[in-house]
Amino acid sequence: MRKDMPKVGIVMGSDSDLKVMSKAAKMLEKFGIDYEMTIISAHREPDVFFEWAKAAEGKGMKVIIAGAGMAAHLPGMCAALFPMPVVGVPLSGKNLEGQDALLSIVQMPPGIPVATVAIDGGMNAAILAAKILAVSDAELLDKLKAYTQEMKETVQGKAAKLDEIGYEAYLG
Repeated sequence: MRKDMPKVGIVMGSDSDLKVMSKAAKMLEKFGIDYEMTIISAHREPDVFFEWAKAAEGKGMKVIIAGAGMAAHLPGMCAALFPMPVVGVPLSGKNLEGQDALLSIVQMPPGIPVATVAIDGGMNAAILAAKILAVSDAELLDKLKAYTQEMKETVQGKAAKLDEIGYEAYLG
């Protein structure tokens, strides 16, 4: 990873969120973006959370990706304390399959916006963070363009395979 690259903070409230949030870390690694990942419960250790969120800017973080389920207060509280972009990742849960978290994150009051991706959308959160950083980083922008081309070629390859062997053989 480039050491001059602005950092992204990845924060989640529980280790059970790692399955989704690790997808964000993997995408940031793919783009060469330095990040810090941690687990902090905004409800169980608010003092630790406040300290982390208030210190994020001083550590060089330019974007925070915050994953939360259920009441999903973590992204909104990050946005209240951190002056730069926050991307919220609603996490699926036992009762409402993440819809509660999605609604909680997108329904922020005026003046405290949180960009929000799909339920369990850790990968897209990282891509959005990369796009935010690419506004002032031409090298990162080139990497994003190459990634878009790579996705296009993957889809075209699948379409060619389907044309060649038919859907029954394709499905195996």
